[in-house]
Amino acid sequence: MTGNYQLISVTNFDEPRPKPMADTGLIEPPHSWAVIPPQYTLSRHVEVLIATGATVLVVDSKESQDQLLQQGPFTKMEVSPNGKFLALFTVDGKLWVVSTDFQKNLSEYLTKSKIPPQQLVWCGTDSVVLYWDKIVLMVGPFGDWIKFTYDDPIYLAAEVDGIRIISNEKCELLQKVPAATEEIFKIGSTSPAAMLYDALDHYERKSPKADENIRSIKADLIDAVDCCVEAAGFEFHHHYQRSLLKAASFGKCFLDHYNADRFVDMAQTIRVLNAVRFYDIGIPLTYAQYKRLTPEALVDRLVQRNHHLLAYRIAEYLHVRTDKVLIHWACAKIKSSSDDDDTLCRTIVDKLAKKPGLSYAEIATTAYNSGQTRLATKLLDYESRAADQVQLLMSMEEDETALIKAIESGDTDMVYLVIFHLKRKLPLGEFFRAINNKPLACNLLEVYCKEQDKELLKDFYYQDDRRIESANVILSEGFDMDVATERISKLKVAGKTYHEDREHVFEAKSVDEAVKLLQFQVQLEKDTNQPFTGLSVSETIYKCTVLGQHAKATKIRGDFKVPDKRFWWVKLRALVEVRDWENLEKLAKSKSPIGYEIGAFKEAGEQAFLNKDMEGLRQVRAKCTNHIVAQELDSLLAQLNAK
Repeated sequence: MTGNYQLISVTNFDEPRPKPMADTGLIEPPHSWAVIPPQYTLSRHVEVLIATGATVLVVDSKESQDQLLQQGPFTKMEVSPNGKFLALFTVDGKLWVVSTDFQKNLSEYLTKSKIPPQQLVWCGTDSVVLYWDKIVLMVGPFGDWIKFTYDDPIYLAAEVDGIRIISNEKCELLQKVPAATEEIFKIGSTSPAAMLYDALDHYERKSPKADENIRSIKADLIDAVDCCVEAAGFEFHHHYQRSLLKAASFGKCFLDHYNADRFVDMAQTIRVLNAVRFYDIGIPLTYAQYKRLTPEALVDRLVQRNHHLLAYRIAEYLHVRTDKVLIHWACAKIKSSSDDDDTLCRTIVDKLAKKPGLSYAEIATTAYNSGQTRLATKLLDYESRAADQVQLLMSMEEDETALIKAIESGDTDMVYLVIFHLKRKLPLGEFFRAINNKPLACNLLEVYCKEQDKELLKDFYYQDDRRIESANVILSEGFDMDVATERISKLKVAGKTYHEDREHVFEAKSVDEAVKLLQFQVQLEKDTNQPFTGLSVSETIYKCTVLGQHAKATKIRGDFKVPDKRFWWVKLRALVEVRDWENLEKLAKSKSPIGYEIGAFKEAGEQAFLNKDMEGLRQVRAKCTNHIVAQELDSLLAQLNAK
């Protein structure tokens, strides 16, 4: 509640998200207020009960409802542990118990004290306890009451099954006697459980009445055994625990079929409870509290109190995971030990060796935070999870070790993670030196740079004096450029590097020819206004022929030493493409290195057939003198006519 009486709810402490509730409409402080947890409300949202004036307001996230009561003002109010009942104390000294929906009036008790109690606490769900100075009053559901007197100041702490009365010297538990215990030990009780307990006593005294008791409860013997087992869990004294379990075991002997799982579970539970109740530990849990708490939470509580040995033994006994216990013990050992790093590391590893797969990351983090970096690094050598190992090493600034561990893991993603971390952190020169002697890291960096960062790749090759690889990158960049002049510039830079290395004469000559071809293509583009950049020598000759630049095609042939057969084939295809029959005829009359008469007429005829050019196919047939080719052309003519 804020200073202006606005209510704010936070339902999850792990992810706190404050949410304002409905407006209370208060203009003055309330007399008292209480909260009903969401699991006990119909709306499944937090509800707040506010005593103001003579009535009570019920406020949730959407609205504020006045219950229109007249019994107030209420100076104290408390919700029962199960959220079903509400205890209110009025200004005239009356204790009033109602349901939390205000539909049922359950009890009224006049305390004869108009002074409000210091505390109003539920004792389980059966009674209400009020505390004034030196007086504790316990009021039952039917107006019954018990008064206790205390000389020292006390505090009442509510529990699920009672209340703890805490004073300067001791802690007492006040609770209703459990039904199972009452059924057995009530004076004059003749319940089956009481008869079974009495039968055991007669049996130990060798009295024949033991048999009579067993026979009299034969029909209810299973219920009697279960009741004795349950009652044993509620007892704090070892004598009664043993005698009740012994009575249950005695009763089992007369049953043909009985599932003993509950008996075994209770025996284990009692053993655990006795261990934590011991004065050295000092956790006086009841059976009901233990069931609500769960064994895992009890182990965690022992760990937080540094009772590691007991926590470990209980966890093993109940088959609960012991990882947290061992890790917390190791962390506590690091914080408190004065041993040297080697001794401490060996002690921890020897103790944890029986648990393969245990994470050392949290232990190493504790060592690092304690200023023991060397110990942290040594502990991480035993970490089986590469991700945890590498991440922590990077946070410890053990970058080289982190890179080595990432490489050893074989996880390329992990290696990349360390590489990029080093790149962000270190100057470029130091970064390259850090990975230079690690082949896998270098290879992965090259793969990445070839796809994403060519400049970094050139810097990497330059610092490593890998001039040829650097020239290859520049050459690749040159061929990726669309502007011819920029491409020529890049190729010249790469060519210069190739010329300086005697082992790369071929590359140097190839680059020179590529530059020469590009320069020729630039000139062709100026002359013809047609794109030539990027074409090969053969493609350039072909395009020149198509455009009628026969002289330039012949010049390219001479400059680049194109073989005669290739030149003739390229020129032939180009002439056929444009159906330049005149130049084809001139070629036919010249000496052909490719068997022009057969090859040319055959290819020209096939092209005309594909184009469905009847007139062109007839011209080719008329000029063909080879009878074999002529027969094929006649066949094509016949097929074209048939279509």
